Amino acid sequence: MLRMKVTVIAEDKERKPRREEALTLVVNAHGGLLQMKMDVHVGQPMRLVNPQNNVEQNCRVVRVDDSASDLFSVAFEFDQANPKFWPVVFPPSDWQAPARDAAPGH
Repeated sequence: MLRMKVTVIAEDKERKPRREEALTLVVNAHGGLLQMKMDVHVGQPMRLVNPQNNVEQNCRVVRVDDSASDLFSVAFEFDQANPKFWPVVFPPSDWQAPARDAAPGH
């Protein structure tokens, strides 16, 4: 889980480009979940801008849920995986936690 502000650039219902500051709820190398006011639809393209480093990333909406009164929970997927978009380090794909039942020193 990572809460951070991102700028979302997407078309509104009238197909006019709009910018909105949104708040992420969950992120990963392939996308994430954010809360935003703009009403978007599944399959819609969006562009996210990380305000900490001005990195931009194209993505698309994969799910939209009504959440709080005037906010939507929007799940999105990057067009290409980009773990460097977020200010976190993800473990490598072959990373495994040590076995719990292994005795120390064995």
